[in-house]
Amino acid sequence: MKFKTVLIGLTSAAALMATSASAQQTWRYAFEEAIDEVQGVFATQFKDHIEANSDHTVQLFPFGTLGESDDIMEQTQAGILQFVNQSPGFTGALIPEAQVFFVPYLLPQEGEALNEFFRTSVAINEMFPELYAQHGLELLTMYPEGEVVMTTRNPVRSPDDLSEQNIRVMTNPLLVESYRAFGAVPTPLPWGEVYGALQTNMIQGQENPMFFVESTRMYEVTDHITFTGHNNFTTALMANQDFFNDLSEEDQQLVREATQVAFDYILEYQEGLTESALETILESKPSMTVTRLSDEERQAFMDTAESVEAEFIRMTGDSGREILEQMKADLAAVTD
Repeated sequence: MKFKTVLIGLTSAAALMATSASAQQTWRYAFEEAIDEVQGVFATQFKDHIEANSDHTVQLFPFGTLGESDDIMEQTQAGILQFVNQSPGFTGALIPEAQVFFVPYLLPQEGEALNEFFRTSVAINEMFPELYAQHGLELLTMYPEGEVVMTTRNPVRSPDDLSEQNIRVMTNPLLVESYRAFGAVPTPLPWGEVYGALQTNMIQGQENPMFFVESTRMYEVTDHITFTGHNNFTTALMANQDFFNDLSEEDQQLVREATQVAFDYILEYQEGLTESALETILESKPSMTVTRLSDEERQAFMDTAESVEAEFIRMTGDSGREILEQMKADLAAVTD
């Protein structure tokens, strides 16, 4: 992490601590994206519901205002922030079982079956809250953000095309393993360094949902978009557990209601978001190539999933195995 980023995070945290005593009705909520991206839209819906139904104010902190992802998690665990929205991609270092969301070809890419899985999953709604609680976090919800695509400098139609290609991944051990199984050289980098690393050819590609590729202008420094169908980006809203437990029953219910309102809204909001973002990219850069792998081409990537599952179980033991088996059962319940 850059010194400047650490300094920003520490300075901002100190300012928040200094004002906390005089702002008892203000709840602070940080997330990993811009205010007009999916997490920001979710946070705005949450904030609007809280403020419309109580005397509380919710102060939102988009990406970068309080540092990187690990900064905002530390601030939430310390009670400086009351809420944090963070992907299991980063939380996986804290809660290894959360890395299950990076087993390739486990989740459907998009659609009602995926949404129903997030609504009804026993793993998400019963098992994961217990794991998050062990780290001082109240897991309020998990939700999808869109099918993950690769954007690369070179065309990709098979794992062979990723050979010796440095692909940026989040600092997540299982995602590293997944791209290694795909044949790439996985390169963990903080998000703030990715555009420049692509620009200078330090890396040759990255993965993200399409809306994020468009909003962060990743297409400017890559030439090819590939739909491999290997994942849907998942994120989670958490509260500092001590803060949540100290709330009145009325305020706890208010938080849960606001979470549900934002959850329902964001699922509807995302309908067509991938395609509209792709249209915007192609208008801005008509030379961008878009490849949707055929079933046969996709199978070569799918064949790597078994080794990644085995690595996940090795990392997490019986706890991870139980989570993985339950998720598969939950997914079968909404797809059969």
